[in-house]
Amino acid sequence: MDTGRKVSGGKYHASRKRKKFEVQKQPNIVKLGRVKSKKSRGLGGNVKSILLTSDIANIIDKKTKKSTQAKIKNVLETPSNRFWARQNILVKGSIVETEKGKARITNRPGREGSVQAVLVE
Repeated sequence: MDTGRKVSGGKYHASRKRKKFEVQKQPNIVKLGRVKSKKSRGLGGNVKSILLTSDIANIIDKKTKKSTQAKIKNVLETPSNRFWARQNILVKGSIVETEKGKARITNRPGREGSVQAVLVE
């Protein structure tokens, strides 16, 4: 039988539509550029800081255990999607070129409102 059909051939109908909190939001893509962010309201009135563009990363050096801010120059590669590197889109796992050297983004910038990275040798 066809999927979504009864034995008699009639259709199954959804009991209701999705409620507002069940609907997914558009993915937030963070591009390389001057720092720009906005606030988003969540459930219970919670406020999230959403990053739209950024050119600054908080970089941690594993050897010295110190963190510093550095300017992002370019996105070198993105393992999850090779086309995003060409468009300079910042996502988790991206390798970026900074003033301190190559760094890998360790957080999800579109959700957290900042870019965290670890230096790569």
